[in-house]
Amino acid sequence: MSNELLKLENQLCFSLYATTRQMTKIYRPLLKELDITYPQYLALLVLWEVDKISVKAMGERLFLDSGTLTPMLKRMEEHGLIKRVRSAADERVIEVSLTKKGKEAEEKAGSIPINFYKHLNLEEEEFFQLKTILSKMMGRFGE
Repeated sequence: MSNELLKLENQLCFSLYATTRQMTKIYRPLLKELDITYPQYLALLVLWEVDKISVKAMGERLFLDSGTLTPMLKRMEEHGLIKRVRSAADERVIEVSLTKKGKEAEEKAGSIPINFYKHLNLEEEEFFQLKTILSKMMGRFGE
């Protein structure tokens, strides 16, 4: 007797995993012009919203620990996209901000979301419903 719950196609985690892999695959050529990876794109999205942010706060926004985030930020700094400096208020805190090159990348990146959405087979209402459900799930994982 087969257990329907254990079938691969019935696993929400697999659907999310496979979808994430496909989404990252779509982003790869879109990010090539900027010469950045998808995680670096996410970090830039955060920095395009704020002038300066601590590594800890960025990690919280991106759901990344410092062991993953710090090496990525170092590479971004080496490529001239960001700068990392110790906070004047608390030397234990590292603050991240954009360089001129990082700010200029925002204009180049402006078409990325539109080009990505062209690949989705979702109506606008479905897109926002999915976004709402995923945001709700992300909030629950923190509990």
